[in-house]
Amino acid sequence: MVHFGAQGGWYRESCECSDRPSRDCFLEDFFMSFRAIPAAVDLPAVEHSILKFWRENSIFEQTVQAREGAPAWTFYEGPPTANGMPGTHHIEARVFKDLFPRFHTMKGKQVTRKAGWDCHGLPVEIAVEKELGFSGKGDIEKFGIAPFNDKCRESVQRHVSAFTDMTDRMGFWVDFDEAYWTMSPEYVESVWWSLKEIWKKGLLVQDHRVAPYCPRCGTGLSDHELAQGYETVTDPSVFVRFPVTSGDLAALNASLLVWTTTPWTLVSNTAVAVHPDVEYVAIEVTHEETTEVLVVAQNLMETVKGEKKILKTMLGKELERVTYKRPFAYIEIPDAHYVVLATYVTTEDGTGLVHQAPAFGADDLAVCRSYGLPVVNPIAPDGHFLGDVPVVGGVFFKEADKPLVKELKASGALYKHQQYEHTYPHCWRCHTALMYYAQPSWYIRTTSIKDALLRENAATDWHPETIKEGRYGDWLNNNIDWALSRNRYWGTPLPIWRCENKHEICVDSLKELGALAGQELSNLDPHRPFVDDITFACAECSQTMTRVPEVIDCWYDSGAMPFAQWGYPHKEGSVEKFKASYPADFICEAIDQTRGWFYTLMTIGTLVFDQSSYKTVLCLGHILDKDGRKMSKHLGNVLEPMALMDQHGADAVRWYMLAAGSPWAARRVGHDSINEVVRKTLLTYWNTVSFHALYAKASNFELSQTPALADRPLMDRWIISELNLLVQEVDAALEDFDSQIAGRALARFIDDLSNWYVRRSRRRFWDGDVAALGTLHECLVTLTKLLAPLVPFITEQVWQELVRPTDAAAPTSVHLANWPVADHAAINTELASQVALTRRIVELGRATRAESGIKIRQPLGRALIAASGWSTLPEAMREQIADELNVQSLEDIANADGDLVDISVKANFKSLGAKFGGAVQEISKAIAATDATALVKTLRATGSTTVGTWEIALDDLVVTEVPKSGWSVSSHDGESVALDLELTPALVAAGNVREVIRFIQERRKSDGFEISDRISVKWNATDEIAAAIESDQQHIADEVLATSMVRDSALAITDTEIGVEVKLVKN
Repeated sequence: MVHFGAQGGWYRESCECSDRPSRDCFLEDFFMSFRAIPAAVDLPAVEHSILKFWRENSIFEQTVQAREGAPAWTFYEGPPTANGMPGTHHIEARVFKDLFPRFHTMKGKQVTRKAGWDCHGLPVEIAVEKELGFSGKGDIEKFGIAPFNDKCRESVQRHVSAFTDMTDRMGFWVDFDEAYWTMSPEYVESVWWSLKEIWKKGLLVQDHRVAPYCPRCGTGLSDHELAQGYETVTDPSVFVRFPVTSGDLAALNASLLVWTTTPWTLVSNTAVAVHPDVEYVAIEVTHEETTEVLVVAQNLMETVKGEKKILKTMLGKELERVTYKRPFAYIEIPDAHYVVLATYVTTEDGTGLVHQAPAFGADDLAVCRSYGLPVVNPIAPDGHFLGDVPVVGGVFFKEADKPLVKELKASGALYKHQQYEHTYPHCWRCHTALMYYAQPSWYIRTTSIKDALLRENAATDWHPETIKEGRYGDWLNNNIDWALSRNRYWGTPLPIWRCENKHEICVDSLKELGALAGQELSNLDPHRPFVDDITFACAECSQTMTRVPEVIDCWYDSGAMPFAQWGYPHKEGSVEKFKASYPADFICEAIDQTRGWFYTLMTIGTLVFDQSSYKTVLCLGHILDKDGRKMSKHLGNVLEPMALMDQHGADAVRWYMLAAGSPWAARRVGHDSINEVVRKTLLTYWNTVSFHALYAKASNFELSQTPALADRPLMDRWIISELNLLVQEVDAALEDFDSQIAGRALARFIDDLSNWYVRRSRRRFWDGDVAALGTLHECLVTLTKLLAPLVPFITEQVWQELVRPTDAAAPTSVHLANWPVADHAAINTELASQVALTRRIVELGRATRAESGIKIRQPLGRALIAASGWSTLPEAMREQIADELNVQSLEDIANADGDLVDISVKANFKSLGAKFGGAVQEISKAIAATDATALVKTLRATGSTTVGTWEIALDDLVVTEVPKSGWSVSSHDGESVALDLELTPALVAAGNVREVIRFIQERRKSDGFEISDRISVKWNATDEIAAAIESDQQHIADEVLATSMVRDSALAITDTEIGVEVKLVKN
């Protein structure tokens, strides 16, 4: 639990009040008046009471219903799989998914938010296999497909409550009551319908291709799944001699030198490929007293060690059909083992000759097919070599490298062997090394819609923009057909039935399947094994039609959710609901979904509707621990989401995720970093609310007393101007899906409001100034609305405690309020510039104070200022500068530079070089020869001057100012503040008076007085302090609300720092 207490020097008093409110604090019947709000807040406790308030008053439902008939704004929820517990990364995505729907709801749009659950697929199957102690598909089939799928169905529902609890706890509003499940019959039937649409276009076909294949799971994977599973491994890299057996090269006893990092594929070697237009050489090589002839690409001759002599040069096409002896004759491969031509061969590495094993490489298969070469596969679907293969029979393919390298060395075929570190694809779920494996599979011809995908991508609003043409654009440009089918069990069955004569039909629903089979199938579970049992006669040949055995890629399920969530087009009302919600205005997930959900959504939408499924996509960076490491249970650095929110509060975590960094950059999450942003922003916001409520209540302020803006003082008009600029900036940032810019603007305004406006106006609040109170109230109400989509809990609490008790027209919840609209007439850019200058001068003066070592409560005689436009500042701002710096007078520095500091200057070569190029050395000499004090004084007064024949400005100089004795000076960007450090007796006495006032104010707080209590003061002090008190006793009394101040010499002086003691009595 975290309790935040009041911070900051402008709090005159604190108050005792009960902790978080009971239900009646959420106002059913109330009198319109301000109430005290405690300065301490327990965020997690507040959030639990707010959750109860939202639930009992159906606030989420009201926000949707209140916008009935308004323009729709559509958001798609990417469905999680609930077979595992949620993690902190689930919070990240949900924070952004919640922010923008809340924002657009407040902007007047209707935003329905339908939750969803991803149910099918390999991840679920593998988890269930582990639970059951299974080691592969054989165990599943012994157990039975139906009971295994029942286990999978139960698994994906196991942690639904954990996800919904986390989602509710963090304030993510989404409709779980109407959630879609990708395993539901109506969802599956909708997926079937879309597959039939693709099939009718001739884009869903079966083909025998080499594709990524997991031997552990016994199924192929799609290209976008492949992209998620690369791991860094070290494999043997071998250079192997293939002795030539025909032509001139045979007469030279030459060998083709081939390089591979997959020695296990050499068992299946069928050919060697060369590039037809690359020059190859036969070179005589002498190394360690051994001479041999090797054939390599000419520009890769450095691969070969030793003395080299070129015997023959030839183009690759001259090598076509040259025969050779393969390294292993373990399996029969007839009519093979000769050189083939392939344009994909490169000379970037290796030798320029590529070994071909068509069963294990897509390029190899295409090239060998063009030559009519056989495809021989000695590896079983479980990844082990067939038992009758010599040396490696029964060995797992990746474990065969070592014995095969040993055989190559023994036979003399091995030229060179070294270890090679590279990335290798592994199964994204079970982490088994993948093979590229030739097998029949069903493909969606996505290559045929490449132009349409590129068109849709061009029309998509990507955040960050670089993804469009970068990571995602590259993916689309290198798009290959989607390997759709999986030889598995728990998934949407591929709805294609075939007969022995290869006639096929794709069905789009249980209704169509029932009509074909002559059965009532509306209640059939559309999963394996039940759909596998449905057969019917072929319409073309009367043979029995049976379903093909595969299920589909689970990524297709999630990518079909825009229409399948409604049961489109079969379910009543689904057509209308789909049309009203397609395409989505916004989707959001982590950046790895560029090749996952983002891709499948766009691809299926384009395939079926010729339009992408979304208009705008936000790609989020990954969540790391505080040290920049990926979170994992193995490292012990996982932050559990519920514990994180119960420690810091959901708003704290939300604010950190949204505002502490770029949404699309990886972010480090740790307790200290969350605490820091809370302290700086949320706590300051809450304390400002508490301060306002305290003084508004104490002065019985009513909103109707607020004067018109034009009649308010300059500071009020400034902060209202800043408020309206803030509305513009936050609105523009959130419209552009940039929470960081919005958060930065809100944090800056909270700081301006608290640490400048409130602090500079504190006396007005003490005095109950209605303009100040009305201005602060307006700022806090608008600020609360602007913050509401980002931090919905604390803003709701403020709404219930500060806004509703004082405004009968305020809606029940801040989330039912309309988004603020900027009042352009209230924006005063000149005033903003003046305040900015005032604050810069104050900051410089504070830096000067700090450097001098004289504390701020000690008044000084004068400050001298050098800053363009400062002398024309309004009198109120000049008074603010004097008050902030605690000086009695302000003067211009222009005529005193030489008296205050010793000035030296050097040329700024960077600035001058950009202006004058090679003349900088001459200019530098001219500057060095000029009187530095006069030069700087002129530049500060006029902005530019001529040195020699060159016109320069102040930023063309590096100015060094060393204060003379008795002065302290600070300068930055051409602005300076100098403080006169001479302390006269009168100044020392004034400083002592300030110390006494501070001492009594702190005693009032510690003694528990209310801010309006009048007191009597008895005091005693050292002679010096007593003299100061007696010289200004009435001023001290006014400041501390004392009706009498009497010296009591009997009081023991215990404070040695100041030399004063007081006793306070309430009147």
